[in-house]
Amino acid sequence: MANITAALVKELRERTQAGMMDCKKALMENDGDMDKAIDWLREKGLAQAAKKAGRIAAEGAVVQYISEDGTVGAIVEVNCETDFVAKTENFMNFANAVAKHVALANPADLESLSKQAFIDDATKTIEDMISDATVAIGEKISIRRFARYQTTGVVSSYIHMGGKVGVLVELATESHDEAVLELAHDLCLQIAAAKPEAVRREEVDSANLEKEREIYRAKALESGKPEKIVDKIVEGQIEKYYKEVCLLEQLFVKDGDKTIKGLVAEVAKAVGAAIEVVRYARFERGEGIEKRKDDLAAEIAKMAQ
Repeated sequence: MANITAALVKELRERTQAGMMDCKKALMENDGDMDKAIDWLREKGLAQAAKKAGRIAAEGAVVQYISEDGTVGAIVEVNCETDFVAKTENFMNFANAVAKHVALANPADLESLSKQAFIDDATKTIEDMISDATVAIGEKISIRRFARYQTTGVVSSYIHMGGKVGVLVELATESHDEAVLELAHDLCLQIAAAKPEAVRREEVDSANLEKEREIYRAKALESGKPEKIVDKIVEGQIEKYYKEVCLLEQLFVKDGDKTIKGLVAEVAKAVGAAIEVVRYARFERGEGIEKRKDDLAAEIAKMAQ
């Protein structure tokens, strides 16, 4: 029996993208012969993942997991190639398993996540699971990003339109009153609908703010406004900008007579405890991924040639 080293297993994995345990078994079954092990994996249908590595995975779903006590939560964007697969039970089971793992195993980043042993099956890493899912489902599967919050306060999440948008919110508070939990849920709905850029003014990206100032100034000057009042006009526009992009200054989507800051204060007074919106994450499935655009006419012309 050949000595199956970790380096040999790693090389086979890199060449086939098959699961680590499958690679080890393939080498053991073929006395350490790399080429035969590759053929063995292909025959078993375990090396298909490598053929899918170059495809574009822009569909999928944003999924969530919240602990029973509501103090730990995670949202994860898991991608596949088609909307059809994104709606299948196999894909959603995989995505939800990853969200649970992120919440409970607390990976530092995507790289460390991929190397972690899966919490429900320590014989496999998350990387192995991705490879296995790619083979089983028949499309390229990838974990794009995640957010995880843990607090003594409250963590809440909301998934919109079957995974098109996902939101995670963290509140600092000593109260776990039903009204606080409802507030956290309402904040998730607000963020999903209104797309704030920051919780409060001081968190707004300075580059974005400066860009807005330049735009407002150019517009004011172009309209013929006197130079001496341009600065006042710009500051007035910036105030409006803050109200659009700062969560706490936005009007509540359920009640346009209230700001989010006012809503938080109202609930805090009702439960007799301080409440602070610490942070949030909003993921929109596939945002920023350039989807492949197939030119059918060009493709037919190429085939004809």
